[in-house]
Amino acid sequence: MNNFTRTLLAIALIFTFPFTSLAQKPGVTKYKCMVQMTNYVGEDAYVVVSLINPKGLYEKTLYVMGPDKKWYTHIKEWHKFNSKKPANISAITGASVAGGDRSVTTFEIEDSKLNAGYKLRFETAVEDKQYYAKDIEVPLTTEGVSSKTEGTNYIRYVRFSQN
Repeated sequence: MNNFTRTLLAIALIFTFPFTSLAQKPGVTKYKCMVQMTNYVGEDAYVVVSLINPKGLYEKTLYVMGPDKKWYTHIKEWHKFNSKKPANISAITGASVAGGDRSVTTFEIEDSKLNAGYKLRFETAVEDKQYYAKDIEVPLTTEGVSSKTEGTNYIRYVRFSQN
């Protein structure tokens, strides 16, 4: 192999190596989640997606739709959990969602949680309107993450697909 070929190979390896670490972690599945809001009138909704363990307790915050921390106290049940066990949520925070709009995000869930009694809770709050601790709860089952789940309040439905 001549020097030019070696140099090209070295450059290719240098630029390829960082992207191999972006591959999916073993034992973890990425899920794309689409949230469709109802056509309510009012401010944008803050939505928190949490992993709920089989005992009904918060285990992990998966995603927060709403960037302004001053409103997190309005998402009451999640805020109690997050205050006791604060997580760095900056990497899992996005825009709030307006009535009639939809939001698509991706989050990772450990495979061991699937079909083991866990749920995904969607908690919603809208300024000057009612707060819902359980706008939607989706059983973390093979069926639950492969079908559409109807909401009860600000969320019309959620739908998942594996990423």
